[in-house]
Order: sequence, then structure tokens, then C-alpha cells
Amino acid sequence: MLNIMIFTGIVLIAAYLGYFFRKHWAEKKVKDASTQAQSILEQAKKEAQDRRREVELEAKDLLYKMRQDFENETKERRQEISNLERRLAQKEENIERRLDLLEKKEREIESRQDNLKKQEEALKAKDSHLHALIAEEKERLQKISSLSAEEAKQILLSRLNEELTTEKAVFIKRHEEELRNTSAKLAREVVSLAIQRCSAEHCVESTVSVVNLPNDEMKGRVIGREGRNIRALEMATGVDVIIDDTPEAVTLSAFDTVRREIARLSLEKLISDGRIHPGRIEEIVEKTKKEMDDKIREEGERAAFEAGINGLHPELIKLLGRLKYRTSFGQNALQHSKEVSFLLGMMASEIGLDFKLGRRVGLLHDIGKAIDHQIEGTHAKIGADLARKFNESAEVVGAIEAHHEEVQPQGLYAVLAIAADAISAARPGARRETLETYIKRLEKLESIANVFKGVEKSFAIQAGREIRVIVQPEKISDNDATALARDIRKKIEEGMEYPGQIKVTVIRETRAIEYAK
Repeated sequence: MLNIMIFTGIVLIAAYLGYFFRKHWAEKKVKDASTQAQSILEQAKKEAQDRRREVELEAKDLLYKMRQDFENETKERRQEISNLERRLAQKEENIERRLDLLEKKEREIESRQDNLKKQEEALKAKDSHLHALIAEEKERLQKISSLSAEEAKQILLSRLNEELTTEKAVFIKRHEEELRNTSAKLAREVVSLAIQRCSAEHCVESTVSVVNLPNDEMKGRVIGREGRNIRALEMATGVDVIIDDTPEAVTLSAFDTVRREIARLSLEKLISDGRIHPGRIEEIVEKTKKEMDDKIREEGERAAFEAGINGLHPELIKLLGRLKYRTSFGQNALQHSKEVSFLLGMMASEIGLDFKLGRRVGLLHDIGKAIDHQIEGTHAKIGADLARKFNESAEVVGAIEAHHEEVQPQGLYAVLAIAADAISAARPGARRETLETYIKRLEKLESIANVFKGVEKSFAIQAGREIRVIVQPEKISDNDATALARDIRKKIEEGMEYPGQIKVTVIRETRAIEYAK
């Protein structure tokens, strides 16, 4: 019985302890679950906030980009509108200028018509007056003279003819002077209007081209074993290949720009390909020459298209393309020809001539320069022969031949060609002084100073704008230095032609030297 009670107590105690532990475990689990749920909620809130921030940032970035795009597009549109407004303003100015010219011409025509009417009325009055005088003279002669009416009539007519001849000579001379003044003024207006409407670029050409190398090791490959590669390149292209201490560069020198361009393109292809030997050099040069022929033809076609000229002979088109690689005093010959074409077309249209024929004359006027290194004669004569050979019109041939006034100009197109060529060549920046002329001018400047007594040496500096003369101090005093500077200045003014002014500086220096031992 006692054991049963003990067992029962133990069971009750175990049940109570089990219930207590289970309840405690359940509460803990619920608490942990609640804590975990709270953590998950907080994490979710945090992630939601982070996502919200990201979305807001993305929205702000998108809004900023959209705003930037909108501002850029607005800026471009404003720029386009500004350009259109500027063009419209220029067109309005041109129209107003043309209207002013037309009004001016109309006023001149009206003035001339009024003058003609007045002169006509004056002539009518004189005519009636002369008739009255003739009648009076006839009656008087019949009364006081034994002459017949027919003889008196002949005398009066001869006298009247003399008077009318004198009046006609005065009238013609006055109108010739008015026409001469009006034509000179009109010519100036036409030339100035053509210059204003023609806006052209200019560039300066040189006689060397520089090819960049990837590294200095490539110089050895370009030279080749015992110089065979460089000799093969020079023989194939006809240019001088100069390899000096300039890092990663090779210089090509030739007066013929076509040959120099072929050499430059060929060398760049060889460097890019990496295979450099005499056989490969000749192959690349021949390929480049064919490509250059196509490029020259394309340049000629582009120039003819820009000038609006059709029907040119294919050989003339090729010669036009060669002008792109020809210069005159640093001015590109093709660019000069296009400028002359535009100017001549404008001036021709202003005076009522054929606009397209004027442009044709201007584009072809220097065509002889494309082959003047190969054929003897002036480029004007060569160009006229070429134009005649390829069936150009007589106006084109005559204008080309006379545009340097080597022959007498025949026709208005020849005169306009002379004017347009001078305008294009003489505008500021179009041409530059050649290196040879520049060096000779500096040498002459120094030689003028060196002939004076007491001059030790002289140096032309600042591109010939200053000459510094160093004199011997024992022969030239301070007062003599001032006089010497004035004498050199006079000698330069008398014996040289130069742009701007030249500063003459005479330096007299005395040095005392001792050595402490």
C-alpha cells in the first residue's frame, strides 16, 4: 500500500513537473516565435524602407536624366532656332541690300529719263527756234543778196550742220563721262557684293609629311638591313625618307604632293601590316597608286559637284582632282579654283551673264597647274590648250588663257576671271611667303648692316622684324652708335621691300676681364 502511494505520488509529481516544463517550454517557444516574428517584421520594414529609398533614388535619377535630356534637347532646339534666325536675318539683310540697289538703280533710271525728256524738249525748242531763224535768214538773204533761194538754203544748211555737230560732240562726251563714272561704281558694287557673299577657309601646305610610328624599334625595320627597305621605298615613290632623332616619327620630303601622299599612305600600310621588305614595299606602293588615282578622280568629281558644273571631260575631272595636291605660295590650288568659281559666278550673275558658264571658267582657270611640272610653258597657256583639246567653249578657253593677262582679254568672262583670281589670291591669309624668299630677305637684311664700318656682326631676329647690330666699341662711340642706327635704317628703307616695320638695335659693349690667381 505504501509502495502504491509512493508510486502514485511520484507519478503525480512527474506529471506536474512534465506539465510545468511543457508549459514553460511552450511559453518560451511562443516568446521566441513572437520575437522572431517581430524581428522579421522589423527586417521587412527595413527592407521596405531600403527598397523605397532605392526606388526614390532611381526615380530621382530618372527624373534628373529626363530633365537633362529635356534641357539638352531644348538647348539644341534653341540653337537651331538661333541659327535659323541668324540665317533669316542675313537673308533679310541681303534682300534689303538688293532692294536698296534696285531702288537706287530705279532712281538713276528715272533721273536719266527725266534728263532725256528735258534734253528732248530742249532739242525741240532749239529745232523750232532754228526753223524761225532759217525763215528769217532766208527772207533777209533774198532781200539783200542776189543769191537764189536754193543757194541760200545750202549755205544755211551747212551752217546749221556745223552747229549741230558741235552740240552732238559735247552731248556725247558728257554722256561718256557719266557712263564711265556709273560703270566704275557699278563694278565696285559687284566686286564688293561677291566678296561679301563668298566666305572661304584657307590652310597652309608644307613640303613634308610626318608618319607616326608605334615605337622607335620600327625605325630599324623601316630602314632594313643595310638600308635596303628605305632605298626601295625611295625608289618606288620618288620621295626622300628622313629618319632622325625625332621619337616615334619618320619624315617624308618631296615637292610633289601626290608622290608624298602616296609614300605616306604606303608607309602607314606597311607599318600596320608589319611585313616590310623590298618586294612588299613595291606591291603596296603600286596598290596605293591605284587607290590614289581613284581618290583624285573622286576629289575632281566632288569639286565639280560643289560648283554645280556638269558635262566635264573625265580627263579634266582627274586634273581637277590633282589640284588638291598642288599649292601656290602655300594656297591649295583646288580650294583656290573653287573660290574663283564661286566669285566669278556671283559677279557674272550680277551683271547679267551666264551664272553656270562663269562658274565653269572659274573652276577650270588654273587647270594647267595640274601638269605644269611636266610640260613647258605657263599654266595659263597649258590650261587653255587642255580646255581646247577637250572641246570647251571659246569663252572658257579665252578666259583661261588671259586670266594672268599674258594675252589681251577678249570678252567679259576673261575680265571677270582676272578679277576673281586676284580677289581669291590677294585676300588676307590666302598665301604666304615661301621659305626661300623668307631666308633671302633675312640674309639681305644682315648683309645691309654688315657693310657699315665698325660693325662686328649682325643678327636678324623675330622673323625679320628686328635687326641687332653688334659694333666694335673701340671704333664706334655712343654718339656714333645712334648715327649708325639711323644710317642702317635709311639703307634698309632704300634697298629692301618688307611688310610692316623693322626695328634696328645697335649694341655697343665694353668688357674688362681680369683673372685672380
